[in-house]
Amino acid sequence: MPSPPSPLPSPPPDPDRLRLYAYTLFTKLEGAVTSGMVHLGDRLGLYRTLAEAGGPLSSVELAERTGLDERWVREWAYNQAAAKLIDVEGPDRHEQFSLSPEAAAVLADEDSPAFGMGQFTRLPGLMATLDSMPEAFRTGLGHDYDSHGEDGAASVERAFEPWYRNYLIPVALPALEGVVTRLEVGGTAADVGCGAGVAVCLMAEAFPTSEFHGYDISRLALERADRRRGECGLTNAHFHAARDEPLPADGSVDLVTTFDCVHDMTHPQQVMEAIRAALRDDGVWLLVDMKARDSFAENAAKNPMAALMYGVSVLSCLSSSLSEPGGAGLGTLGLPESRARAMAEEAGFTRFRRLDVEHPINAFYEVRP
Repeated sequence: MPSPPSPLPSPPPDPDRLRLYAYTLFTKLEGAVTSGMVHLGDRLGLYRTLAEAGGPLSSVELAERTGLDERWVREWAYNQAAAKLIDVEGPDRHEQFSLSPEAAAVLADEDSPAFGMGQFTRLPGLMATLDSMPEAFRTGLGHDYDSHGEDGAASVERAFEPWYRNYLIPVALPALEGVVTRLEVGGTAADVGCGAGVAVCLMAEAFPTSEFHGYDISRLALERADRRRGECGLTNAHFHAARDEPLPADGSVDLVTTFDCVHDMTHPQQVMEAIRAALRDDGVWLLVDMKARDSFAENAAKNPMAALMYGVSVLSCLSSSLSEPGGAGLGTLGLPESRARAMAEEAGFTRFRRLDVEHPINAFYEVRP
């Protein structure tokens, strides 16, 4: 029997294209390392100190104000300035560092809707999951959000809170016809996938005559939610471990909200069916999830953060959605409008409308029975 023909030799790499490819690869490594420096800058208070300075600071001044060693601060500042995250002026070894107003909003102002440090809170823990990823790839089973520890729960809380504070009550809820009026006179609302309870507590404060219930499966997140409720002194906010105390199935709920969590769920179709069973026939579901397209090609072409989102999906979102056998495995960009609409219809909803709420990452939908 004749042996199969030998494969043709691969052509040698083009030198110019080889250099360009290597450069592209190492820009990804630079981004990863600089992200680590962003985490340090946030954790050590360097950004806050620069934002509060009222003008440029030398590395000596920055080190003195933060109680840190100058040589380490200087090297960190060089990284940040080279990455164009902080501004620099002055001659060599006498540089002055500062934050632009835009940088201060993103890096230092926790009340700004543009604040972006939440996702960097759990960066070390997120990268540590790389050690367990080979086993996940072999077995198909991922890890739930509690596997990321306390920093994971704190990160999600910190990432979402600025948007909740600036837009949930004044923008998102008024976009839902009749919802604000119902909550003002006294209604019942449920936040599914409530995390650390930020949205529940804000709504409970804004509408004291209504009752708000948060449901989650994360023990760490629910612990944070209970602490927040106690600190706020709220008697109309309640939190439930969803596996032990599921949504009521008696059509008694006026409003259900889900914020950026359906794509993480192991069984999202079942959750949608539970939401439908919980809602009154004239109730409303506010579905908020990632802006996603119907195909990888569309996501890659139209979403400048597609690579980041697919990578985070492997480490977090897809991992969560595959953390149980038979998980749906939607992943970060796995719930485009077309799929969300079809799944909602299968769950028994008849009306599905995309809301005119601007957000750089999320899409907002009003879903009704």
